Amino acid sequence: MHSVKEKLSNVASTTKEHAKISKAKVDEKAENVRARTKEEKKLVTERRKAKEAEAKMELHQDKAEHKAEKLDARHNRVIHGHGHNDTAKGHNTQGHGLHGHHTTTAGSKLPATTATHPAAGHTTGSKYL
Repeated sequence: MHSVKEKLSNVASTTKEHAKISKAKVDEKAENVRARTKEEKKLVTERRKAKEAEAKMELHQDKAEHKAEKLDARHNRVIHGHGHNDTAKGHNTQGHGLHGHHTTTAGSKLPATTATHPAAGHTTGSKYL
């Protein structure tokens, strides 16, 4: 989900960048009409290029922020127990790796591993072995 959010945010930032570049070009044309000498027209062109560069710089900054938000969201998800291995709570939430064993933390009264297999404790004559 965070990847989708990042992509949508990047699209919005790219749209802003294109709008700023278009505005800079329109401003350049309007200022070129008022400019009388070649030097003034060169200055107008340089201003447009500076505005375009600023818009591109802001786009890259926004993309970096979006990537950081995505990574922060992933990091927070892992820390708060939604990740692959939640050792702070004493169990593996990934669904594989320990295969039938439940690890506990050091302060627990249970041994380090206990069998969690459904057949543990059943007699051999059990119907549901």
